[in-house]
Amino acid sequence: MTERTAQPRIVDAAAFGRVAVLMGGWSAEREVSLKSGAAVLAGLRARGVDAHGIDLIRDQVERLIDGGFDRAFIALHGRGGEDGVIQGALEAFGIPYTGSGVLGCALAMDKLRTKRLWEGAGLPTPPYVVLRGEEDFTRALDTLGLPMIVKPVNEGSSLGMTKVKRAEELPHAWETARAFDPEIFAERWIHGAEYTASVLGGRVLPLIRLETPHEFYDYTAKYFADDTRYLCPAGLSPEDEAATAHLALAAFEALGCAGWGRVDLLRDAEGRPWFIEANTVPGMTDHSLVPMAARAAGIGFEELVWRILEGSFGRDPSGRVES
Repeated sequence: MTERTAQPRIVDAAAFGRVAVLMGGWSAEREVSLKSGAAVLAGLRARGVDAHGIDLIRDQVERLIDGGFDRAFIALHGRGGEDGVIQGALEAFGIPYTGSGVLGCALAMDKLRTKRLWEGAGLPTPPYVVLRGEEDFTRALDTLGLPMIVKPVNEGSSLGMTKVKRAEELPHAWETARAFDPEIFAERWIHGAEYTASVLGGRVLPLIRLETPHEFYDYTAKYFADDTRYLCPAGLSPEDEAATAHLALAAFEALGCAGWGRVDLLRDAEGRPWFIEANTVPGMTDHSLVPMAARAAGIGFEELVWRILEGSFGRDPSGRVES
């Protein structure tokens, strides 16, 4: 594991006070969030934390105030939970919360601006073309070649993504992405293995290599398929894993992310890493990657959610986690 900073350790569950586990929400990932939240809630209660599940929907943030909560564990995926919206509301009400602050969440949720920031920081990310309409299709084909992948800018869990193998498939892929977000981009397809780097308290947990018979690690492969393979150890040499983990942590921190999260990447045939996206509230279901990586590091699920909740301590007034 690669380690950067340490966070305060809590030994008494009472120190957390009354904890709201925020789940559900109003994004396209609502059902997955409900599963994540239920797992987190059970894990915290098993450790004696006074945790309460809240299916948070629009215009109900006042429930947090009326409930007298001391802090919040955010298990909301996608819009409203992973884009800085709930983080800003919690800061306005002075309620500490888990994970990244407003800036980190907002940047990581926006795949296009994530890529632009990584480019500026000298971190490798696949070439891309913004698709505002049909007038950009030819440029995308000329610049990126085939295959390529078309993505909505603001969406999670691979929703709205399509691998395009033939030019005539591009209009349908664009329309599919537009159903989730008005901003669309195409990205060069990287031929190689897919990996994920889970971050916990400034440390990168053991990398996981993903193998799926699907075209890519899509929504079904993530949450429902039984034929997805998760390889941990990931099969890299210790030197390659350490170097990749170091870059992944740099990619995570470049976005202003902190606490816990995940960075997804591909390694091409030459072993070069290409960063795809960062997740500030990754899934915590029985198919989820952060719990798998934690187990490989000797951290059980109950200990994992405890450590994530510890990250709600030590924030400065801007919401950033102090080192």
